[in-house]
Amino acid sequence: MTPRERSDLLATRTGRRWLFALLYLAEGAPIGYVWWALPTRLRDAGVPIDDVARLAALVTLPWAFKFLWAPLVDAFRPRGGLRVWIAGAQLAMGLTLLPILWLDPVAQIGWLLAVLLVHAVSAATQDVSIDALAVATIPRDDRGAMTGWMQIGMLSGRALFGGVALAVEHWVGAELVVAVLIGFVWLSAAVLWRVRERPGEPEADRQGAAARVKLADFARRLRRVLVEPATWLGLAIAVVAGAGMEATGTVAGPMLIDLGFDKAAVGRFFALPAVVAMGLGALLGGRLSDRGRRDARLAGAVAALAAAVVGLAAAVALGAAATPPLLFGVLSVVYALFGVYVASAYALFMDLTDPRLGGTQFSAYMSGVNLCSVWSAWAVGGLAAGWGYPPALAALAAASLAVMPLLAWLRRRTRRLA
Repeated sequence: MTPRERSDLLATRTGRRWLFALLYLAEGAPIGYVWWALPTRLRDAGVPIDDVARLAALVTLPWAFKFLWAPLVDAFRPRGGLRVWIAGAQLAMGLTLLPILWLDPVAQIGWLLAVLLVHAVSAATQDVSIDALAVATIPRDDRGAMTGWMQIGMLSGRALFGGVALAVEHWVGAELVVAVLIGFVWLSAAVLWRVRERPGEPEADRQGAAARVKLADFARRLRRVLVEPATWLGLAIAVVAGAGMEATGTVAGPMLIDLGFDKAAVGRFFALPAVVAMGLGALLGGRLSDRGRRDARLAGAVAALAAAVVGLAAAVALGAAATPPLLFGVLSVVYALFGVYVASAYALFMDLTDPRLGGTQFSAYMSGVNLCSVWSAWAVGGLAAGWGYPPALAALAAASLAVMPLLAWLRRRTRRLA
């Protein structure tokens, strides 16, 4: 291996893990601030709660619809490859965060929403590009472990700029937190220049090709993917499999408050134990996924997660709130198994994705995951209001088991997903 090859982070397993963990950290940091910390800051500044909720909902829309422009990433790859898309998106992300430093969140809420929407489009484009790079460059037998490292990066970013940021704002000021966030996003782009997209990979194959040839190649591959039953089975799995956990994540905080815990105790759990449990679960799930059939590992993860959610429902029904260590222990197990599920599911979706359509196809699967969050949150809210938390959680856990026949069907439609 030449010195140039040794300096390429994509050339070794260790290099790839550091690279994608860092890139996902750069994804998770703005998400943590915009989705977790900023709404709290806005409410504290006096912004009405309905405006805060409306802003939070609107800035998630680009993530749900990113598959609409993901084909641009696949069809038009510049001479520098996917790293140009990633670095360009990161530059735009930082620029669109700058106005937060001077905008008045009360008097200029409309302007704040506008810049955050542009930021969200940029961030979602970064996500598409990173996922396309992952699908194109990560070896099949390392995808499970790699998804675990990706989740470690994502969760670390969210914890740092979604939780720790709120804690330190009192001493350092909100402006410094935003400035550090912008600097961190831009600094991560510098690492991309230690990435060399080698000949033989999709982005290198098409360098210098005419735009018409690129579009024809993209269209041909897209048609092939759209008529493949495994594609639609993957989308159905994405929409169904996580229902139990997405429901739990939606109501866990309100449920703990209703059970008599104060906000400080709830905050401490989500700031550390939940993040650590999910991160360790993702690492374990990734390793397990690489050691067997992806579909079988995912089926096991969904079954174990559903059982854990039912166990949580039973614990709440039986009065576990009277023993906080027991209740938070059960919740930690649920979050750990969620990490196992995420790593297993994402590795399967990578296997189902054509590397030449990494941005488009994988983004579609992630949109399915987001849709699962939407319908399960709506369902658990209505059920909890009418029946209480335990029956609502148990019902959504049971709903997630509907993925089992889909996985069995997928097994018959694919030759080898291990």
